[in-house]
Amino acid sequence: MSNQDLIIPERSRDIGDFLVGRLLPFRKKRMVGPFIFIDHMGPVDLKAGHYMDVDQHPHIGLATLTFLLEGEIEHQDSLGTRQVIRPGSVNWMVAGSGVAHTERTPAYIRDKQESYRMHGYQIWVALPKDLEDSEPSFHHFDAQDLPSFTLGENKMTLVAGEAFGRQSPVPVHSPLFMVELKAEADNEIDLSGQMKGEIGICVVEGAVYACDQKVEAGNLLVAKEEDVCKLGIEKGSHLLFFGGEAFPEGRHIYWNFVSSDAEKIEAAKEKWKNWDWPKVEGDDSYVPLPGTK
Repeated sequence: MSNQDLIIPERSRDIGDFLVGRLLPFRKKRMVGPFIFIDHMGPVDLKAGHYMDVDQHPHIGLATLTFLLEGEIEHQDSLGTRQVIRPGSVNWMVAGSGVAHTERTPAYIRDKQESYRMHGYQIWVALPKDLEDSEPSFHHFDAQDLPSFTLGENKMTLVAGEAFGRQSPVPVHSPLFMVELKAEADNEIDLSGQMKGEIGICVVEGAVYACDQKVEAGNLLVAKEEDVCKLGIEKGSHLLFFGGEAFPEGRHIYWNFVSSDAEKIEAAKEKWKNWDWPKVEGDDSYVPLPGTK
């Protein structure tokens, strides 16, 4: 990696029971490949009576990827999906022309009245321009459905896309990758030719060594494709690699809406304000458009 690579620290924000570390977008790097938004949830121990309750809200022009390290979340959407996600599994929701969904702590955890731990990532992947208005869909994959393998001293899981000569079953829409790495010993990994496109490296735990610098947990490194080579990794480190081929055109992002066309975002804002949107059955919750009631 060159000295021109970016090292991006998390910027924390409080959303109630959660402290979220915003990794993307960043003012110096709006996207990494098609990845346009990454929120780090936790890790946090929630006491009885404190739950995750993200009310009904909309999306267009993107696919959401939920990946948990600890805890459980129940997803419901306007397609009729009801799916609990657990650590190591993937929820992949393609918003396309428009979808609404909620995310909540499952009832059986609430009923126990015990504290529980939450830790994971909420990720948005922008769709290619010609698929931004595609039909919404939802896909779930259990942890055992994802390719797992060992590379030297590292345990690897291919969460989405293609990398290291393998392919994930998650139905992505452009060339991309997301890989989880857990280091069992101090080692060096050569990334040359293993992942195509722009590369982001999220240090979840531990530390890596790049450009003679130690980069610790809570930071995101963004490398240029041609610069990527060997990366030093400390024993016990937990990393996420993500990225892919960048789109030829830019993306607009407003609240939960992503599009290559600013007019589509304006139209989505009006539809949501007027509650003219596909709805989650049996759920009358509603998150207002920012700045409105």
